[in-house]
Amino acid sequence: MKQYSVETIVDEENTALAVGSGDLEVFATPMMIALMEHAAAACIADELGEENTSVGTMISVSHVSATPIGMKVKATAELIGQEGRKYDFKVTAEDERGLIGEGTHSRVMVNGERFYQKTYQK
Repeated sequence: MKQYSVETIVDEENTALAVGSGDLEVFATPMMIALMEHAAAACIADELGEENTSVGTMISVSHVSATPIGMKVKATAELIGQEGRKYDFKVTAEDERGLIGEGTHSRVMVNGERFYQKTYQK
């Protein structure tokens, strides 16, 4: 199956303390999740067409190991299924010492303009 990876370096701006998900200066769980979603969105972006994009609809992950400032983190999304407009992924994150998180993620293809119109009609 298709897969895509993205990387970041842990710095003061993506720590739990900085984003409000805790009070320690380690890689924040919400930032790990965002990196996983970034990898999944990029994995399928080239097959959606210019007017379409994908939105996350579900994520279920564990964050099993802390990562200190200065260390590199890589998130990988592997496409494991597709049904109509829905795409399912296995997602993992690892730092320079090994696995730090894993789980599943789903995205749905949407027309960007229609999505905005519907959202801003609320």
